[in-house]
Amino acid sequence: MEIAQSQQQAAPGAFTAFVRFVLFGGGVGLASSFAVAALASWIYWGLANALITAVSTLLATELHARFTFGAGGRATWRQHAQSAGSAAGAYAVTSVAMLVLQQLVAAPGVALEQVVYLSASALAGIARFAVLRLVVFTRTRSQVAATVRTARPVHATATRAAAPAGPVMLGHAA
Repeated sequence: MEIAQSQQQAAPGAFTAFVRFVLFGGGVGLASSFAVAALASWIYWGLANALITAVSTLLATELHARFTFGAGGRATWRQHAQSAGSAAGAYAVTSVAMLVLQQLVAAPGVALEQVVYLSASALAGIARFAVLRLVVFTRTRSQVAATVRTARPVHATATRAAAPAGPVMLGHAA
């Protein structure tokens, strides 16, 4: 029974998972922004950004596997690859949003740039949450069934029918 309850806690609902996604992903993102600035004082900014993005995506994927989506442990290589793909998609969305802004407004102010970037980031984040929850860390029916079988072991008891004392003749009435 305890195992079944812990399995239920390991797979949080959508709202709880989203709150955790924002906290863990946002926390890693915030730490990454400071790490990029610090590393960029030693190496080229583009390289610093690429390195920190790779490390932060790995870290966030591990956190999401263990805590956000309750995958039950470490992320697999497949999950890391799919998560990296969703992060690349989010990067593309924010980049396109900023390029479109530059095409539409000759000299956008810092406030407008921040509104556009943060809005694109929020939309990309919601899409990324959906991809991670529904694709990357989804639990298939067979995984859920295996979890249920493992969580609640069934102790089968077989009763044996008493064998007749003498020979059995088929087709003859006794």
